[in-house]
Order: sequence, then C-alpha cells, then structure tokens
Amino acid sequence: MIEFADLSAVDMLRAFRSRELSPVEVTEAVIQRIALWEPSLKALYAYDPEGARAAAKASEGRWRRGEALPLDGVPCTIKENIATKGVAVPLGTAAMELSPAAVDAPPAQRLREAGCVILAKTTMPDYGMLSSGLSSFHELARNPFDLTKNPGGSSAGAGAAGAAGYGPFHVGTDIGGSIRLPAGWCGLVGLKPSFGRVPIDPTYYGRVAGPMTRTVADAALMMRELSKPDERDPMSLPPQEIAWADLEREPRGLRIGLQLEAGIGLPVEPEVRAAIAKAADAFRKIGAIVELAPPFLTQDMLDGLDDFWRQRAWAEIGALPRERQDKVLPYIYAWAERGRSLTGAQVHRGMSQMLAIRHAALKAIAPFDYVLSPVSPVPSFAAELASPIHDPERPFEHIVFTVAANMSDQPAVSVHAGMTASGLPIGLQITGKRFDDLGVLQMARAWERLRGQGPEWPRAPQHTG
Repeated sequence: MIEFADLSAVDMLRAFRSRELSPVEVTEAVIQRIALWEPSLKALYAYDPEGARAAAKASEGRWRRGEALPLDGVPCTIKENIATKGVAVPLGTAAMELSPAAVDAPPAQRLREAGCVILAKTTMPDYGMLSSGLSSFHELARNPFDLTKNPGGSSAGAGAAGAAGYGPFHVGTDIGGSIRLPAGWCGLVGLKPSFGRVPIDPTYYGRVAGPMTRTVADAALMMRELSKPDERDPMSLPPQEIAWADLEREPRGLRIGLQLEAGIGLPVEPEVRAAIAKAADAFRKIGAIVELAPPFLTQDMLDGLDDFWRQRAWAEIGALPRERQDKVLPYIYAWAERGRSLTGAQVHRGMSQMLAIRHAALKAIAPFDYVLSPVSPVPSFAAELASPIHDPERPFEHIVFTVAANMSDQPAVSVHAGMTASGLPIGLQITGKRFDDLGVLQMARAWERLRGQGPEWPRAPQHTG
C-alpha cells in the first residue's frame, strides 16, 4: 500500500474516478511514507496527519457522491512562508514572534478550494535567503538521494518531500532560484512561473510561488489552480485562459539557445556540463535549431543585487531587539549586517542592477524561443553548509543561472537531466520568453520524452524502535 505514495497526481485522480483507489488509502500511504523518511529528512513543519485523514475522508465522500473538486484527494505540502490559516509563519528563523495566520495565502487557498489534502508545511532557511536547508528554527533538512547532502533551498523541505514521495504536489517560492535549485538537486520538476502568474501575498519584486512535482503533467495540473486570480496580489497578471493540459508540442524548428557558461560565479562542473550538452544534442537530433547562447551577467550585477538584498534583510533584522537578533542564523546575520554600513547611493545602485539584469536577460533570449542551461553549476553539497561556498561574502556564486529570470519576469523550469557518478541529480533549466509559461512546460515535457525514465527515487530508511 505504501507505494501508492509514489503515484502521480494524474494517476491518483484517474484511480479515484474509477474507484480503484480512494483518497483515504492514498493519504494513509503517504503518512506511512512520512513515518519512514521524516526522522532522517526533517522536511516538514506543522505536520497534521489527523487533519489530513479528515480531509481525505471528506474527499472520499465527494467522489462517491459525484461532487469531486478539480484536485480532490491529492496530498500536498505547502512551503512554510505561504500562510495557512491557524499556523504560524516563522520564515525559517527563531527570531520571529509566532502567531497563527488569520487566513490562507492565495496558493494555499487555491489548493484547498480544489480539494487537495494538505499534509503539512515544508521547512525553509532563515528568511528564505539560503539555497540550503540550514535554519535557526527548523531542524536541518537533508537530501533523500544522499542524507549527507543538502536538498537545496530556500524551498528545502519541499524538495526533500518531493523526492521522498510525500505525495505528488509541493508548493515552493522563488526569488533567486529557490524552487529550481532544490528541484534540480532533488530530481524534481520545479517551475518558477512568470512574475505575477500565480497570485501571492505578501508580494515582492521577483518573488513567485510555483509547483514542485515529479512530473511535468503534475506541475501543469497545479498551475491550472494556482494561476487563478486573487485580488490580494496587486502585482498579479490579468486572468488568462491557458490550456495547461496541452503539453504535447513538437520542438522541430524551434530556436534553442544553449548557455553553458554564466560568465561569473562558480565554474560549471564537468558532469553538469555534459548532462546539459547531452540534452541540447537530443533536441538538435529531433530538428530543433540549437546555438550557443553567450553569458550576459556581470559581477557588478550580482554584487549590486547582493547589496540590495543585504540592506533589505538588515532593515528587518536590525530593527529587532538584541535578544531576537541573537537568534538569527549566524551566517544570515553576518551576511545581512554588512547592509548596516551601505549608503543610500549604494543601495540605489544595487537596486538599479535589478533593471540591468532584466534588460540583459531579455536581450539575451531575444534570438531564441527557449534557452537551455544548468540549474546550478554544481551538484548538491554538504547538508550542514549554507551554500556550496559557505561564505557570506560570496553568497550567490551558485545562483548565476537562475536569478536572472526572477528579475526579468521570465518563466523557467528545472527538470531532471541525469545523475552524477556519485548518485546526485543534475537539473536542466529551460527558460522561456516572458509569460510563455505553457511553452516552458511543453519543452520540459518534450525533454521528459527524449530523456526517458526519470531518476530512480531513493528508498526510505527503515527506522526501528
């Protein structure tokens, strides 16, 4: 029965419809899976198995009465920084004062309205500002493919939960790579939608919510619901009818850029480069026009963004009483504190680099329909580290392939490309033009077909006693 936890949402809904399975059986299988993995992974916050069981029972009744909702009975998790009614939102840090959220944020509300069974929130690092599971509030999250390694972040628990089979649906957020990096390092599909495509609350420049799943089809199912309008997000896009289920597309004749160098940051490791080049070659062999895409980020761009984000973080951390400042993860405190000494002119120049990145990214993709690149220059790293370099003075050397799409509003998806010799997943990033979210998913689906079978999902450890 526990293997029901590995079913895709597409297959679950088909089985519910035919009465081969019930939401109660599937939810119980996921709860059993969590019992095996969670002592090692530490992916969850506010886990509520009894609430999930009650929701599954209600879903079962709707299916029996012919009143099923669009995603009725599908288990899901929601990242900790997306509010769910009655649950505190610590933002990954022990420095937060905890009080229950009054209402669901838009992504949580959309999935609840669609009938999803919400199992838990998923863990994240302090303020969501690490590509890591390291947190002063949550226990250390780990990667199911290798428990000594990092799941990535900031959607750390979501990445670990998806790879371990805590149900098919997981919601993450992304402001510089926080969906795509853990998706890439955990073998998942992770879509950073176009800015504004998925309403969120609170909003912030470049910040989006999106799906983390094992298949492209499941990501599309989630987007059908997550992209529904919500007036609480004043930066959201106008409602648009998108045929999210229309995933089959022939790449023949499409112009595809291949970016193997970011120009700055960590060098791309050979196994990562080889996997991305192999994917590009597969598209070329079926008739796509593949050409090298040059790097476009500069160190000034990355440094400016770093200055702006440091000052933004320090504006919040520096305003805390000293006893609460002392609870912030030391790495994050050391990184943010440099924002204290930045001048107004420096912060303004830093913010201006957001526009510089935006213009450079849109100019770079103009000759192409889509661009292929690594998600990260390197595979996953030690679980205890804040980043591959673990240096608060060089915090963003690994997000050089992901961050530009956040500044430029472009949709970008991570999809599994292959494994390293040591058994760690490698993510392929597919970036599209602004608002072409469906096209990016169609390209990811085309890659799934070209690639064939995805990763062999890790087996849960057996805990005794």
